[in-house]
Amino acid sequence: MTISRPFRALPRALFLACAACWLIPLSAAEPAAKPADTKPAAAVKPAAAPAAKPAAAKPAAAKPATAKPAAAASKPNQSLVWRGDIASARGLMSELAKLYEREKKVRIQLTPFSTVSGIDAVTQGSADFAGSLRPNHPKRNEESGLTFVPVAWDGLVMITSPANPVSNISIKDIWRVYYGRADNWKLLGGNDKAINMYAVAGPLDGVEYALRWLIFRNGDQRVAVPRVYLNTSKLEEAVTLDPSGLGVSTLSNTAGNPKLKLLNVEGVVPSTASVRDGSYALYTPVYVVLREDGSNAAAVKDFIAWLETPNAKALLLKRQLLPYADGLALKDGDATRLAMIETKVNETPLAAPAATAAALTRVAPTSALTQEAKAEAAESRSKKASAKKAKAAAGAAAEAGGG
Repeated sequence: MTISRPFRALPRALFLACAACWLIPLSAAEPAAKPADTKPAAAVKPAAAPAAKPAAAKPAAAKPATAKPAAAASKPNQSLVWRGDIASARGLMSELAKLYEREKKVRIQLTPFSTVSGIDAVTQGSADFAGSLRPNHPKRNEESGLTFVPVAWDGLVMITSPANPVSNISIKDIWRVYYGRADNWKLLGGNDKAINMYAVAGPLDGVEYALRWLIFRNGDQRVAVPRVYLNTSKLEEAVTLDPSGLGVSTLSNTAGNPKLKLLNVEGVVPSTASVRDGSYALYTPVYVVLREDGSNAAAVKDFIAWLETPNAKALLLKRQLLPYADGLALKDGDATRLAMIETKVNETPLAAPAATAAALTRVAPTSALTQEAKAEAAESRSKKASAKKAKAAAGAAAEAGGG
């Protein structure tokens, strides 16, 4: 039997119709299920975020509360104002002020500029104390009512560039250079180049004053120095750039600086050790200057007393400064040192007793020590004259006997 084409296609059409009826409910159910899955997730996220933030913020809010007691505990109880030259600020005060604040809760405000500005600020009451590398200048009435307390010893050092081959300078050469009588490094054993002298321009600067007082016995001595700078810091910077430069600074400010060469003086290396034993001749006291009637005079004296504590002394030594009490032998032997320098710079070398008397006469002509030195010099001259006469008499007697 033959089946026509339409009937042969009938089972396939029925199958497709049934399949369509079976698939339609499944595909229609999917859109309804998706919103059910996504809505709860979207609702949970906003609720979780606000709840978590306050919990995390609570510990952070507690931190300032713990920091406040620490800040209150470190607050200084008192403040002092210090003013002085740059050399004293860097060498003596910069680290000492920090240590003093930590230990004593007293803040020291540093306002460095120049020696005279510091001394005058104390006179006027705008500073509680000052730093200086020189004692009071007798020709300035502004300084007559102040107290200069020595607190340390520092070395005065002649500095040049490391490129300069000269490593040693004599006291007489320092005298000659400042007087303008030696103006070429060849005269000091160096290259055939002009000596470029540098100095601090400020009047009565502590470093310049201290050196000139030792060499000339006059801290305000006029010298042949054409290149002048505002302070020792600027002077040092200039010398580092000039292989022919020469100037003076302090051991506490220059030790360990690879850009500077510290010249030996009379063959002695400048150091704390050579200052301590007096073999390095160019040492000077470092002073704290105050008014006895100043409003904070008692607090300044507390600071001066504190400088004798072990921690303060250790810091001074670290800065290449010798605590003053550790160098009292230097004070006792000062007359001998002055006599030696006098002998070195004098055009006609003097015997030690005469040099000592000459040096002391310039400094304190009416003091008992000066009178004693003069007597020793006179006795020395008398002994030499007597010996000379005795020798002449003996010679005359020998000639008479031979005749």
